[in-house]
Amino acid sequence: MRVSNSHHSLYQARQTAPGRRSTVWLLLGVLLVAGNLRAALTGVGPLLPSIEKTTGLSGAWAGLLGTLPLLTFAATSPLVGRTAHRYGAPQALGASLTVLAAGLLVRSLPGAVFLWAGTVVVAAAIAYGNVLLPSVVKSTVPEDRIGQVTGLYVTAMGLLAAVSSGVSVPLADHLPGGWRTALGCWAVLAVLAFVVWAPQHRRTDSPAPARASRERIPWRSSLAWQVSGFMGLQSLGFYTTIAWLPSIVHDHGVGEAAAGWQLFLFQIIGLLSSSALPLLARRWKDQRILAASASTIGALGFALLAVAPQWAVVSSVLTGLGGGACLVLALTFQGQRAADASQAAALASMAQSVGYLVAAAGPLLLGVLHDLTGGWTLPLLLLVALTLIQAVVGFGAGRDLRLQATSRTHTPAHTGE
Repeated sequence: MRVSNSHHSLYQARQTAPGRRSTVWLLLGVLLVAGNLRAALTGVGPLLPSIEKTTGLSGAWAGLLGTLPLLTFAATSPLVGRTAHRYGAPQALGASLTVLAAGLLVRSLPGAVFLWAGTVVVAAAIAYGNVLLPSVVKSTVPEDRIGQVTGLYVTAMGLLAAVSSGVSVPLADHLPGGWRTALGCWAVLAVLAFVVWAPQHRRTDSPAPARASRERIPWRSSLAWQVSGFMGLQSLGFYTTIAWLPSIVHDHGVGEAAAGWQLFLFQIIGLLSSSALPLLARRWKDQRILAASASTIGALGFALLAVAPQWAVVSSVLTGLGGGACLVLALTFQGQRAADASQAAALASMAQSVGYLVAAAGPLLLGVLHDLTGGWTLPLLLLVALTLIQAVVGFGAGRDLRLQATSRTHTPAHTGE
């Protein structure tokens, strides 16, 4: 119980004045960083028909544009632990925000080369926040509040992502520069997050325990592979949805702006689901039923969209409910299955590297299948099958177990190791 008590002491120390003020500032910084982790990407899907018309991209190439960020996540995530170990997590997060702002501006420049290059830079910067936030949460809050804090920053992430999806087409219609300006304007949010996060660079008690020791990535742990697999499959479902849902409903007679708001609905429902899950799971250390049930609900949503696209609104509600819950579970697993903050960073690095490599197949594969079949039924049925596999993997990842800090095996969490 020594690790858990040290976290609790740190949390209590932050509650004294002026520690309480610094805790609020830190939490606000975490929420703003989280807000940048999807908004830059979710705005692309509603604009994809316009991007295809302007650039001449085929369905396969448009799918690759949706896959490229995930490939970049997979390639960048293993590097994050080394950077945080050398420079500290607050400094690494701050630098990633400046890189993100620069990448967003590059992506909005005229020319296909800037679209692709900017997408890589944006995704690499986002990868740092994806990996480091679970470690920051692990090092600053008590064990029994990890799920609540994770749900809070996932809520911020989901809210900004949904807004990005909903306003992308209207912004493109009313701003000079069209879709390029609509994508580039999110650099303002990255700059704001940097301004709020900057004071953390100077804090001596900021969460950077990885400077002292850095846990090896637990490649030999079956539990770590289950956490990684669940992370990958739920990410595949989400990023495939944000890449192609507007195109799917647009192909069935829905206008581009309305298709963007359909994606907004999907994410708002996911936001409500991710906000409610910590309340439901507060007393459940074993999350197998939650993970399997949420995955099954998402599979039902994809199945409904495949067989009855006119019921896309109901499908978006189901996939949003399942996807929002699965996202919180996937991120919570990365903290709860670890013994300490250093191991949480190692597990998050593995889960997000492997996970996003799995997820990268989704947008590209659906684009290729759509080109080959001329429809969306087969691609969506494939999503159903993968989401059901996710339910099985989540049943394993949801067990009340914890990785050991000194060996890459796992033991029951209730032992306190």
